[in-house]
Amino acid sequence: MGLEICTLITPLLLFGAPAAAVPVILDTDIGDDIDDTWALGLLLGRPEVEVKLVVTDYGNTPEKTRLVAKILDTLGRTDVPIGMGVKTNDKAINQRAWLEGYDLASYKGTIHEDGVQALIDTINAAPAPITLLTIGPVPNIKAALERDPGIAKKARVVAMAGSVYQGYGEAPKPACPEWNVRADVASYRALFAAPWPVTITPLDGCGQMILRGERYARVANSDAPLARTVIENYNAWTHRSRHPADASSVLFDTVAIYLAFNELGFAESFCEMKDLKLSITDDGKTVPDDNGRPVRCHLGWKDRDAFEELLVNALTEPAG
Repeated sequence: MGLEICTLITPLLLFGAPAAAVPVILDTDIGDDIDDTWALGLLLGRPEVEVKLVVTDYGNTPEKTRLVAKILDTLGRTDVPIGMGVKTNDKAINQRAWLEGYDLASYKGTIHEDGVQALIDTINAAPAPITLLTIGPVPNIKAALERDPGIAKKARVVAMAGSVYQGYGEAPKPACPEWNVRADVASYRALFAAPWPVTITPLDGCGQMILRGERYARVANSDAPLARTVIENYNAWTHRSRHPADASSVLFDTVAIYLAFNELGFAESFCEMKDLKLSITDDGKTVPDDNGRPVRCHLGWKDRDAFEELLVNALTEPAG
């Protein structure tokens, strides 16, 4: 459906520039669904966050590391360290056409072959609790907690994960578990069992986040480096033909990036949030449970238009 364009007064104008950006670690299964690439673009395009580390997770992590490296190289952001996370299979990634010919050895930044240890070290080196953004299945997080359970006292988690009351496509009930949790239930249970604060955007909140029409066109037609890189990857993505020419796919993970701003006190101004107790079933469903763990949940929108404008502006501003 069409969405009205609204004039957005950004949080930076409303509240002033932040005294210090929120330090974040991104743990991503980039290379499968394209929304991780849009999410990385948003993360790199906002001044509210400082990216301390990007760690590839789940699947063919060596190839995913090569993808992150080429994206950062293309954008002149080789200052951002990369960690190679737990490899779970040898499947080809879905953006291999864009990646063709890129030699990881040409990357001038830092690549940690043991991404799990790099994640642990980055958390432990932070002078204050750091934000751990997870936007895929989380075997890295399970492995990190097994090596050093103490990291859970030095970080907070923001995740794209689960479905509480709604399923895919705004189904009134979750017909099947959300992928990030279902893909590795044991790892998500480990994340939930750790004592750090957890905020999630489940399908209830992010499951219909699609850019259409004029907003999509602004990104697709932009000459800004972030927008060009995102759209090149979207067009090279093996599932691009399943989506309309004038729209994105569902950009689930971008919403988790936005929720990482919450430390500055204004991120939830666009989102309907609720504190729930959740448990994870054996098949990966995230269900309300009086005996479950407390989770801050994004269940709807106060101002979705404002979020979409923020996303578009982050990708299309020349400084990006």
